[in-house]
Amino acid sequence: MLILVTILFFFLVALALVVLNWLRPKFRYTWLIAAVGTLFGWLAVLTWQFRLPLKFHLVQWQPTTIFLESISFTADSLSWPFAFSIATIVFAVILTAVARENFPAPIPWAATLVLGGLGLLAVIADNPLTLLMVWAAIDLTEIIAQLRSAHGPQLSDKVVAAFAARVAGIGMLLWASMVSINLGAPMDFQNAPPQAGLYLLIAAGLRLGVLPLHLPYASESAIRRGFGTSLRLVSAAASLILLARIPPSSADSVFTPYLLSLVALAAVYGGWMWLRSPNELAARPFWLIGLASLAMASALRGNPVGATAWSCALLLSGSALFLSSAHHIWLARILWISLIGITGLPFTLTATGWGSNTSSTWFVWPFLVLAQALLLAGYLRHSTRSTKRESFKLLDRGAKIIHPFGIAIPIGTLLLLGFWGWEGAQKTGPILPSLVGVIMGGIVLWLAPRQRIFTPVQPHWVRPAAAFGTDWFFRGLSGLYQGASRLSKSLSEVLESDGGFMWTILFIVLFISLLTQGTL
Repeated sequence: MLILVTILFFFLVALALVVLNWLRPKFRYTWLIAAVGTLFGWLAVLTWQFRLPLKFHLVQWQPTTIFLESISFTADSLSWPFAFSIATIVFAVILTAVARENFPAPIPWAATLVLGGLGLLAVIADNPLTLLMVWAAIDLTEIIAQLRSAHGPQLSDKVVAAFAARVAGIGMLLWASMVSINLGAPMDFQNAPPQAGLYLLIAAGLRLGVLPLHLPYASESAIRRGFGTSLRLVSAAASLILLARIPPSSADSVFTPYLLSLVALAAVYGGWMWLRSPNELAARPFWLIGLASLAMASALRGNPVGATAWSCALLLSGSALFLSSAHHIWLARILWISLIGITGLPFTLTATGWGSNTSSTWFVWPFLVLAQALLLAGYLRHSTRSTKRESFKLLDRGAKIIHPFGIAIPIGTLLLLGFWGWEGAQKTGPILPSLVGVIMGGIVLWLAPRQRIFTPVQPHWVRPAAAFGTDWFFRGLSGLYQGASRLSKSLSEVLESDGGFMWTILFIVLFISLLTQGTL
């Protein structure tokens, strides 16, 4: 029941913001309601940890011969860090809103709360049916937001292609569920069969843009810093949770070395583009690809705890940087603290990130460590830049207090998860790869202003899949979409022409004849 109350609280606060904006558009305390509401939601998710595991089940759907699963949710030691990270992001988005140019903005705040509630439902989903329904809701929210901000048919086509990649991920999750049913039982994420593990990983990879490598986002410039950050990170969390549900025994597959090689290349590419991007908002897709690849590499090494660690670092360190709307030297130094979350050093959030339960993955270690070094150097580089940020001195007195506190919330959560609350807390982990990654990151940062190769590139739409020979997949999706569009247009022209009535009668007669033959 605690799960249901918490989720409903997020949705009810969002509804209150919408109603107030409709009835009293100039109401002065809208932000205060949003801030207090998200604070209580954040505290509610924090209290989940004291009562784990938490379960909530809806009534079994009928008939049971068709619906083998029911809608159910479970919060455990691996899903709780995801849930707490999502609640932290929502809280930080509302707090940092006081420094953004569109303040006040009750409708984007309400949308962020709804996304937070859907994200919580996704990370605690107990079976594929539940997760698929939440994924569909998140994807629908994202495509509506993208199409509203897309200008021109070319960008709209890219939005649809990105949506098609997410639908392909849903299809792969369905396939994993069918594999489990074929083995004799419907799948739940607490006891997923090893045979379905790689399908779960591919489903997450399709939605995150790692397998195959692509950017599942149409444009970063059209999405605002606040709502855009919550949309990107909550959507990523809803897919990353699958990596924590992959059975460690799935890493023994013969396909693991090949998948691990692709993931390592994606990690290096994401880290490289993250380092060379001109600002953190243009680089946001590469941050997601780089750290998501490290999380997938942990899952392929039979380390779901490490995958959870990298995933939460992606959410918390990323949100601290992307929500920083004002530039000041002390704010930059506060952001430097969040670098601890991606170092992999002992007693940090990602201390378990380099753990491995397999011995045949040595060949990818140099690439993964290099990717971590590039991500570290790029994070420090972006945190010190003033591009796309306002001057801290121009903020009013209240914003100068609240905005830094909003940035500190995800950093404090990141430090807290290194010591308390879940299976990966208070761990030392392998020290050598983390030390090498930190040292290499320092070297890259020292070389960056001295070598032209590290010069930032201009923001543009890139298609990295072509570089790795996997662009055929997305060309095929685009071709299917365009072919279906042409077929629909042709049928409409035929049925709406002068002979359309006769064609309709003919189709009805053919349909009735087919039904009649089936009953003979």
